[in-house]
Amino acid sequence: MGENMQKRKLGSTGVEVPAIMLGGNVFGWTVNEVDSLRLLDAAFDKGLTFIDTADVYSKWIPGHVGGESETIIGKWFARSGKRHQVFIATKLGMDMGDGRQGLAPKYIAEAVEASLRRLQTDRIDLYQAHMDDEKTPLEETLGAFDVLVKQGKVRLIGASNYKGARLREAMETSKRNNLAKYATLQPHYNLVERENYETDLAPVVAEYGVGVIPYFALAGGFLTGKYRSEKDAEGKVRGGMAGKYLNSRGLAVLAALDAVAKEYKSTPASVALAWLMAQPGIAAPIASATNEKHLEDLAAAAELKLDRAALEILSAA
Repeated sequence: MGENMQKRKLGSTGVEVPAIMLGGNVFGWTVNEVDSLRLLDAAFDKGLTFIDTADVYSKWIPGHVGGESETIIGKWFARSGKRHQVFIATKLGMDMGDGRQGLAPKYIAEAVEASLRRLQTDRIDLYQAHMDDEKTPLEETLGAFDVLVKQGKVRLIGASNYKGARLREAMETSKRNNLAKYATLQPHYNLVERENYETDLAPVVAEYGVGVIPYFALAGGFLTGKYRSEKDAEGKVRGGMAGKYLNSRGLAVLAALDAVAKEYKSTPASVALAWLMAQPGIAAPIASATNEKHLEDLAAAAELKLDRAALEILSAA
């Protein structure tokens, strides 16, 4: 399975996955199909075989309909023959147009077939609710996911963008009704976005042994250190997101990353991911790559162990 990347357990499931999850949102968006296929080959060779995507990637691009990322990954599976050496995660629930959204059982049954078709596979390793659907009772949503697990179409289920109280309610609903339970949580969490996760979600995650796979682990590229002024962010696809951290706190975090990266002969990106991996309950941070250099940073992060002093410098910043 590519190079021997460090493996970690996915929450209380006992399933082992690579320590870094490769974000598939860029495939068919900021990286074209040809380059995406090449990047997937290179990622595999580095042991980055835990891949996250979603049906809605990249519907926000004019002319796109959603499913572009899944389709490219499916082509790569067909071409490379590597499907069984990869742990593939995808998501449903965001608005795909024509009323296709949410977590009602009928829609889950349709959405999974569309994702399986695009991914050219007969099973999704981790199928996630991309966002909560408060209009649909949790019993119905989890019941529909349970059916998919029993059918063998889905191995594990996960939640994304849930609030702590709702995640607890979902876990209790599964327990009470003997249904498949959320094995993972995908929250917005990184060195500059901490409060919501640490106060609202972390206690629930710890209580139920949920594996955490944080998205925007590099804060839209901000934590790589490439955006240090408004000018750096101007006109960049992710610049708008990174730009909001260009304040005294954000710059203090970058200074701490620079200092630790220098000490460890590493990069700010690798250090930011290593800090996340050292936090309680984190299974694998999600980070995207648009070129081979990015892949090297991701692979290096999996091997980087920060000492307590370095972790404290980063946390304090």
